[in-house]
Amino acid sequence: MDTGRIGAIAETAIAAEATQLGFTVLRPIAEGLRYDLAFEIGGRFIRVQCKSARCHRDAVVVKAMTSRRVAGGGYRRGTYSPDEIDVVAAYCPEVGRCFAVPISLFGTSGQFWLRLSPAQNGQRAGLHFADEFSLGAIAQLEEHLHGMQGVGGSSPPSSTGSPAAMGAAEPTIVGAHEFRNRFGWYMERAGRGEEIVVTHRGKPHLRLSAVTPALDLAG
Repeated sequence: MDTGRIGAIAETAIAAEATQLGFTVLRPIAEGLRYDLAFEIGGRFIRVQCKSARCHRDAVVVKAMTSRRVAGGGYRRGTYSPDEIDVVAAYCPEVGRCFAVPISLFGTSGQFWLRLSPAQNGQRAGLHFADEFSLGAIAQLEEHLHGMQGVGGSSPPSSTGSPAAMGAAEPTIVGAHEFRNRFGWYMERAGRGEEIVVTHRGKPHLRLSAVTPALDLAG
């Protein structure tokens, strides 16, 4: 099957599931934009790049790679940036499911691995689980996509990423149970400059933030 048909199947599956979830799905009229669809959720618009994803062992590999034609012929390969899209939505035909990963979570490799089952040794730190990145989770990821609650407006977002990048002073508040279950995700957010405050029984318990400047632990 050619890549164009594979991409069309993925985009159709993502649009269909998003519609079933109650999202308003918009498709740009003009071609050549970096995003394929836009979802309206809670009065805000999220720019979505659609991809087809494959399974590798016990994980779904979501890619944010792009190939652009350059003047004089040839292609320039790279990854999408938060200035271009907000989310990579991926349809994996092998498991028949759609997933959504904020572009800010992708590293320089342009790949994001979603585990389909727990590790045999029980490890959770540093791992990302497919169930936490279902397409419906976009609604819960709104704070991550748009900064702290209250940063609003119904205009399409500039997608700056973390509150620290936006100059916001308020930290992200998260409960201890949520923090424990998604430790790897919050650790990455803190490493990019976002301040995380974890509460226990409704009271602030610990604060997680990046080390700036980086400490030299070798000595």
